[in-house]
Formats: sequence, C-alpha cells, structure tokens
Amino acid sequence: MSRRRREGGLPVWLVLAATVVLLAVVVCNLPSLRPVPPTPQASDWYQLYFTEPGSPDRPASGRGGIDERFVEYVDGATRSLDVAVYDFDLENVARALARARARGVAVRMVLDSDTIANTRDEDIQRAIGILDQGAVPFVGDERTGIMHHKFAVRDGEEVWTGSWNMTVGDTYRLNNNAARLRSSELAAHYTVEFDEMFVQRRFGPSKPRGGSFAAIEIGSGRVEALFSPVENVAGRIAERVSAAESSANFLAFSFTHDGIGRAVVERARAGVAVAGVFERTGSLTRFSEFGPMREAGLAVYQDGNPYLMHHKVFILDGRAVIFGSFNFSQSADRENDENCLIVEDAGFAEAFASEFNRILVRAKASTESREAPDRDRPR
Repeated sequence: MSRRRREGGLPVWLVLAATVVLLAVVVCNLPSLRPVPPTPQASDWYQLYFTEPGSPDRPASGRGGIDERFVEYVDGATRSLDVAVYDFDLENVARALARARARGVAVRMVLDSDTIANTRDEDIQRAIGILDQGAVPFVGDERTGIMHHKFAVRDGEEVWTGSWNMTVGDTYRLNNNAARLRSSELAAHYTVEFDEMFVQRRFGPSKPRGGSFAAIEIGSGRVEALFSPVENVAGRIAERVSAAESSANFLAFSFTHDGIGRAVVERARAGVAVAGVFERTGSLTRFSEFGPMREAGLAVYQDGNPYLMHHKVFILDGRAVIFGSFNFSQSADRENDENCLIVEDAGFAEAFASEFNRILVRAKASTESREAPDRDRPR
C-alpha cells in the first residue's frame, strides 16, 4: 500500500486523535485472516487459501497468513524452486528463498523491473537486499508492460498460483486467493513460461505464440492453464462464461474488458443467475463494466473492504473456477505477463463459492450502509 503524506492545516493533536479513532474503528470491524483448508475429496491434489483482511497498518502484527504457508512451501523444496511475482516486500519469504539457496536448491526468481527499481519503498528494498545477500538470482522484465505473475514451481512437481502478491498488504489487508496444485504435468507448463522469462529474457508480446493447451486431469479435477499475452486468454474466458447454464458469479479487482463484459450480460439476459463484486476503486470510471452491468439490471456490487478486493475470479455453474493473476482487462490480455487457470472440480468450486458469498454479503452491507438515509439529517 502506498504511504501518504499528511496534508492540511489542522492541529497536530487533532489529526493524531482522529487517526487513532479511525484505526480503532477499522480494526474492530475487520475479522482476522483465516486459511481455508482443502475440501476432503480433493485434498490429495490441491490446497486453497483465502485472505480475510483484518490487520491494521502495523506489519509486525500480521500472523498466520498466506506468507507463512508459502514459507513452508519454500522450506519444503529439495531440488528446484522458480518464483515469478509482480510485487515483493516480505522479508520472511526472502529469507526462506535465501535458506533454500544455501542448502543447495536451484532457486530462480523473476520480478517486475518497476518493483526492483522502487527505491522509495524501504520494505521492498530490504527484501531485495536479503535476496542479494543470499545470492538468489533474479531478473526483471525491463519493459513498459508489467510482469504480473504470482506463481511458483517447486521441484518440478507443484505449482503455487493465484492473485496473491508476496507483500504485507496482499497478505493482511487485501482480499486474495492462492492455490497449491500438485501435478508434474502442470508444473512443466509453468516451467516453460518461467524459462521464457528467466533464461530467454522474453516478456510480453515478444514470447513465442502459444498453442492450444489440452486440459489435464489432476486428481478429481480437470485443469486448463493459459498464459497471456501470447494466448487468447480473454477470448477463452468469454467462451467459458458464454457456456454457463445456471450461474455465473465473479469477483473482479479490475473489469474493463468489453468482450468478457458482454458475455456476462448476455448470460444474464438468457436467464442465467449472474452476480458479481467489483473492487470499488475504478468501478465508476467510463472504462469499467460495472456501469453497463448495473444499467442492464445485473446484481453487481462494489466491495466492502476498506483496502482492496484483489480477486480475479469466475465461478461457473457451481463446478468451474477461473482464477489467477489475470485481471479482466485489455492490458492483461495484450501486454502483461499473466497466468490463468480454469479448474473443473465441484469441491474446488465450492471453496471459491464460499469466498464469493462472504465477500458478496459484505459488499451488500456496505452498499446498504452508503445508500441508507442519514436519520440525523434535518428534512
């Protein structure tokens, strides 16, 4: 999260008092983070985590989050560990990567160049300093587009991916998801993507054009992996949304892609039950799909997180989940390095549906609070 300077001419004591009261209100009304365990029928091949923002702006107070689960993931590496992540400031993760390197694990890392060059953020620089001290090799994309991935591949056998950046904010303030998937075949596809960036130094549209990816069977699920911008990810998402028969629910940090937006509206007009939650920031701009969907009568809401709702998720017919780093935007589709998974598994979808319902309830409550008349206001 950005750090803002205090402005204006109010007395310092008044500003400090107001800040204390505001923090108390925010903290008291936010629950703590909880990791979501895998559903029993799918525990042999995946583990899911969802953040539940609740920590104040005191990083040291954060405990028990996805970061600690990822540290365990790193500590379990025995041969190799590839990490590609857009934003990075977690010292405990940096130390875990350095430990892995020290015990002989082949560690490689890809970051966005803007993150590496952000010398104004002390947390980022401390984390990168730990990587340097531990001789952890990392590269940046060095281009105008962004390397927006948030994935890791461990020992060529497991993939970690989702919307979660490796930062304090993403862990304890933002709504995020992360999935740990056990499949050497899926790991091989992610390793190809990683090698294009780390070894070949090819990012964004400069990568080789992707071919069609045959979905693979993992445990009880069917999984399809997509990478942008060299594969038609937005088109594939729109295609899957258009095939929804009973329900299409979504959580969107950024939703500006007209093609995907049209597919959602068309499904609603066809009688499919559609509901969605938009991150409030940017949702009222002319680029957002929030306005057109609301005008079309869809059940769409702005989220209730005082920080950010960072998911990029579709849940279709209660059995398929689309998730990953891919925002529903032209930039994600045409410029950024992104990954997107389409998972067909009832238990997997049920876990994401629970997260959707939790965020939807909060979004509705926030909407009602904003729209309720002020009873103390003179009429």
